[in-house]
Amino acid sequence: MRLNKYLAHAGVCSRRDADALIARGQVLVDGQLPTPGCQVGPENVIMVSGKVVQQFDAPVVLAFYKPVGVTCTEKDPHAERVISDLVKYPRRVTYAGRLDKDSEGLLLLTDDGDLIQAMMKGSANHEKEYVVRVEKEISADFVEKMGQGVYLEDLGVTTKPCKIERIGKYTFRIVLTQGLNRQIRRMVKACGNRVTELKRERVMYVTLGKLKPGEYRELSKEDVERLYRDCGLAYK
Repeated sequence: MRLNKYLAHAGVCSRRDADALIARGQVLVDGQLPTPGCQVGPENVIMVSGKVVQQFDAPVVLAFYKPVGVTCTEKDPHAERVISDLVKYPRRVTYAGRLDKDSEGLLLLTDDGDLIQAMMKGSANHEKEYVVRVEKEISADFVEKMGQGVYLEDLGVTTKPCKIERIGKYTFRIVLTQGLNRQIRRMVKACGNRVTELKRERVMYVTLGKLKPGEYRELSKEDVERLYRDCGLAYK
């Protein structure tokens, strides 16, 4: 495994920050400065700023219920609350797929960057399910337009066809297989309505379950293995 990836998996920092540490000479492999593209494994002793980096265990995946008002970022001096304020986990984890500040629901957090990339890959068509409340009453025409795909003028793209079901006078359930920025809000606006509440209930096969806002749970080894398998990755 490349050294920067190893440090990220061990929860030291992000890959980008690891590259900076390596460039500054703060990382040693078996007591030596690493060469460019250095590969390391369990047999190597890695030190960062004079401290030995502990071997990392199998990758972890958390299901987190992001409340409204929490910003999807690790560091933001202007945000009132960020994910790390609520998720106090002993290993560094980051999110796969954002939810905007005004939305709530399921976020998957993991310490494996490869898994994050695989889950977010648009061509993989991984499903994400939402329940959405809008300002105006939902018509049959609205449901048809949303389901067929909507042209988003500000992005210059037409959304993929999706599954959508009206479940109330102002509420619908929608399943997307892509993740454009604020996609549902943009789609609803393009169809002449406005989102008032948005909740993500499922990512692939993982659901919120009994989680309450601000809570998280660790996925079992079997669930993590399935997630890797569904993403076309080998479980580490």
